[in-house]
Amino acid sequence: MESLTIALAMVVLSGDVLLAFARRLLVKSRVPVEDAELVAGSLIAASLRGVDSHGIQLLPYYLERIQAGDFNIHACGKVVRETGACLVYDGCNGLGQVVADICTAHANRLAKAFGLGLAVARQSNHFGACAFWAQRMSSAGNVGIVLSNTPPLAPPWQGKELRLGTNPVCVSVPGARRWLLDMATTTVAKWRILQAARENVPNIPAGWAMNREGIPTTDTAEAANGLLMPLGGYKGYGLAMMVEILCGVLSGGSISLELGGFPAHKKPAAISHFFLAIDVTRFMSMDEFNAVLEKLVRYMKDTPAAAGYAELLVAGVSGGEEWTQNRWFEKGPGVSAEGGMKKAGGFLHRPASA
Repeated sequence: MESLTIALAMVVLSGDVLLAFARRLLVKSRVPVEDAELVAGSLIAASLRGVDSHGIQLLPYYLERIQAGDFNIHACGKVVRETGACLVYDGCNGLGQVVADICTAHANRLAKAFGLGLAVARQSNHFGACAFWAQRMSSAGNVGIVLSNTPPLAPPWQGKELRLGTNPVCVSVPGARRWLLDMATTTVAKWRILQAARENVPNIPAGWAMNREGIPTTDTAEAANGLLMPLGGYKGYGLAMMVEILCGVLSGGSISLELGGFPAHKKPAAISHFFLAIDVTRFMSMDEFNAVLEKLVRYMKDTPAAAGYAELLVAGVSGGEEWTQNRWFEKGPGVSAEGGMKKAGGFLHRPASA
């Protein structure tokens, strides 16, 4: 595996090679084997789905945080309260993927018993892409809805200081079509701008970011040191507040300036999550659900394309095919990992964390 850290230009690796490499690095950092498998799997799945902002490039960030002792890599968390279909979970500063795995299992369990299952978690960490966890619920036959607050990277609308995170929203539906929406409440994730800066891209698209004074900018360097743009202006601001309330406030966790992690590395991230599972069969049969959903998707796909576009796209569907994790692992393209893999590979030669 050490040879993977040496690259002259660009290295493209298959998903299984990347998974083994990431798992090895995490285990060397004293992450329990099963948890290392989970964390590595969530990151590789995002890369293989084309979501590089939440993929393998985050591995060096995770390893640095683990080495610094910012995560409690042995914590599993605990149930604080369970009442009917509702559950509050304390992650105890554990790995975000471990907390999310437990909470999605609880949400699925509660949905089976009550038709709906809601688990909110506090004192957690970055858990990768929301889609990975929403799909855990849709794979169990439920509509899966996942939200998470994040450390502040954007201002309130018309402001110029950081107060809200990218605060993503994700919905994944079960059945044959597997419609999937996973989006930030900012125009883009911060990682996309940082990636552009690392690759020396001079300019980013308009609407992605603002400079430190809250003025829109397309200059990559200014954006990297500036503020993210709320998605759709005041509407993205409203959505980000909604996520903050349903995650941080409802769980009794941390909110806004109280969160740490990136870019505030000196205090725990204290992130909160929201996992809602809805049992479709409490409303109709899965066959009925699939038939109506297929009709809805077909209405969208059959719409005549505007000038300059070849086809109409639907969230989670590309060219009539779904981007499922299993499909990409079996057939999918390799992952370009030149920068992140070289940096991550350096951890093979560091002393293991305590």
